Amino acid sequence: QVRLVESGGGLVQPGGSLTLSCAAAGSTFMINAMAWYRQVPGKQRELVASITSGGSAEYADFVDDRCTISKDNAKNTMSLQIDSLKAEDTAVYYCSADDTSRIYWGQGTQVTVSS
Repeated sequence: QVRLVESGGGLVQPGGSLTLSCAAAGSTFMINAMAWYRQVPGKQRELVASITSGGSAEYADFVDDRCTISKDNAKNTMSLQIDSLKAEDTAVYYCSADDTSRIYWGQGTQVTVSS
């Protein structure tokens, strides 16, 4: 069992930056990959970025080099830095982790981009 807790969301002005964090607890040694997703009301949850246990990262096309995903294996944490925030980045951001048998989700953190 893996438990995930996100933090770092909030209200940010357009063009600003923020860093989301995800703390993992439990059977973290079983995690193969972690990822950040986001969801807005009425739309499907979409992948933002993912990172493997070896540190290989992939990003969604809409990221446009504005995001950096990273993880600290010693601390069992994962982060997502988002720069040049746009109004359309407003969403609930979720942390996920998979151990090949299932995917675990955090409760999400709200990011609102508005002036």
